[in-house]
Amino acid sequence: MSFRTIVLASRNKKKTREVSEILAAGGFSVIPVTDFPDIPEVDEDGQTFAENAAKKATQVARQLNQWVIGEDSGLIVDALNGAPGIYSARYSGADATDERNNARLIAELATISDDKRGAGYICSVALSNPQGKIRIACEGTCRGRILREANGEGGFGYDPYFLIPEYHLTFGQLSSVVKHRLSHRARAFAKFIPLLQNICHEF
Repeated sequence: MSFRTIVLASRNKKKTREVSEILAAGGFSVIPVTDFPDIPEVDEDGQTFAENAAKKATQVARQLNQWVIGEDSGLIVDALNGAPGIYSARYSGADATDERNNARLIAELATISDDKRGAGYICSVALSNPQGKIRIACEGTCRGRILREANGEGGFGYDPYFLIPEYHLTFGQLSSVVKHRLSHRARAFAKFIPLLQNICHEF
């Protein structure tokens, strides 16, 4: 298989690896935006995942004059009225880490019973052409439940606490092969890849 290369507007190494693995199945390889040190970070000030994904894609595309994929994703917890939502990566403040974000999440859910800890991951993906026009926009979701204790060393973010009921395993425990079939990111890219293949002759 010959691969077409495309820029991914993400500085998260673990996310970039997941996206790379998913896109490889469709015949695409990824260059992370961190390979272009002169490109500044995008201010993710959108009100939705879709707005942030589109902004990442268009802003970086114009700066590089290349086709760029933007992706934004996060966790929505029912009992917290949708939080952390678009603030998932920085839920614990400016110096947020996965550990601090998870600690805040679990503390806020401490009094919530197990049957009311439903949650969902959301992933929005956008493709911009070099002129900054969005050509593709897709979204995928995955429902689960937040556990009281972490299980598994895989994944990243809130994955060790996010239980997939039908598997009785968290995203931190599932193999990448399984996760790449049922995760929010996998579902978003399952819609995205065929559309990307349809227009990649324009690259």
